[in-house]
Amino acid sequence: MATILVYRWRLAPDGLATRRQLRARGLRPGGQDVAAQIERPRRRRGPLVAYLYSIDQAKPVRPMTPAKWAALAKANAARRRCPECGRDAGYVIPTSLGMCPACAYPEEQRAA
Repeated sequence: MATILVYRWRLAPDGLATRRQLRARGLRPGGQDVAAQIERPRRRRGPLVAYLYSIDQAKPVRPMTPAKWAALAKANAARRRCPECGRDAGYVIPTSLGMCPACAYPEEQRAA
């Protein structure tokens, strides 16, 4: 098994980036293996770890197709629709309730 290079926080060399840094540049790892990792020490717990990828081997982000845009819009619309009353809440329904607040707390709606 190959060992991974470990760098301390903010001491990674140029040419390596995290997934978020790659995405900000319009790139993705593209199937490459992790090149290194950085560790940020914490006081009472284990260190935070971020994996680094080579910028040279990164590939461009795949563009969104019209079908992907449509599927994303449909999924977001489903998250806004209340399963109890079927109305569009106008925002994403909290998963803790599982329904719009009007259906979750009907006694408070009658009092108002």
